[in-house]
Amino acid sequence: MKPLCSLAILVLGLTTSAVQAQESGPVAAKTYEAGLSTLIVLDDRSDRGLEGLIWYPTDAAEPTRLDFESAVWVGSEVIRGAEAAPGPFPLIVLSHGMFGNSRNQAWFAAEMARRGFVVAAVDHPGTSTWLRDPEQRRALWERPGDITRVIDFAVLPDALPVQVDPDQVFMAGHSLGGFTALALAGARYDAERLERLCETMPGELACGIFADWKIAQTPEDRARMQADLADERIRAFAVFDLGGNQSFSDESLNKIDRPLLVFGAPVANSGLTLDIESRALIKALPSGSFRYIEPATLSHFDFFNLCKPAGYEILAKELPGDEVVCESGGSHRTDMHDLILDEVTAFFAKRLQ
Repeated sequence: MKPLCSLAILVLGLTTSAVQAQESGPVAAKTYEAGLSTLIVLDDRSDRGLEGLIWYPTDAAEPTRLDFESAVWVGSEVIRGAEAAPGPFPLIVLSHGMFGNSRNQAWFAAEMARRGFVVAAVDHPGTSTWLRDPEQRRALWERPGDITRVIDFAVLPDALPVQVDPDQVFMAGHSLGGFTALALAGARYDAERLERLCETMPGELACGIFADWKIAQTPEDRARMQADLADERIRAFAVFDLGGNQSFSDESLNKIDRPLLVFGAPVANSGLTLDIESRALIKALPSGSFRYIEPATLSHFDFFNLCKPAGYEILAKELPGDEVVCESGGSHRTDMHDLILDEVTAFFAKRLQ
């Protein structure tokens, strides 16, 4: 691992002593391997099936394999279908970004499993790589509901191949997954606020996307979007360079009473404007309720898996425009991953009961 001392890390929202103090270490002294299984949420919502992946601690040692390996992406080392280590373990529910999928943060999920967490991720219908139905996309209020359904299912006896602790639930979300996390933390959608922003800054990414998706354009949809979508079971949140912050009311953001670890990515390659996204978010949150980290070289796509050396060129040739996800996707991204993992582990471990 390369040293991180050269990173300009901005930390706000904590007292000086809290910034200087070392947060608690890994959740478990024991190191596990990462097991991996398919996740299918079994409930009464036949209109919106949820499938994804679950990573969990295992004492098995082999056979390991690099899952999700491709010509572009570096795989993550896991043991498919391994017997779980004796639990219960804390649960992290993971929400991907716009048109992403449950594999995007496999690097994060596998390593957190090795550190003693269960990580569950689903493909959000309507806004995932393979599920792009416009009607499901329009129902954006369902995204937080997906996470609530995952928690409902995960805490049932014998629902998963591993036992989770229903009192130790956490969440991480990237980009639109960060938007989803804020809604579950208690942020309330404010259609009028977003409309005012888009009148003055019509080129903002969220303005075009939400308009194209027809978000909150009928009275019924607006009421559902502006409803309270919070899930009080989630103890703390990690928000990875969110998008859509300006669609939440400042009043609701200021009332969030659970800890947030917020990462802002200043490398401008995603179309998001940091000053109205992560930086604006922390100004609206209650003082002392969050930890903000902004490494000078962090990009929006550093929350993705590692890219292989040829990944950028392959994407530039086969999917022009998508190659941006592999900019600095090698050793630099490894450094970013190490930082993110250590910060999230410490932040969540500190909130364990």
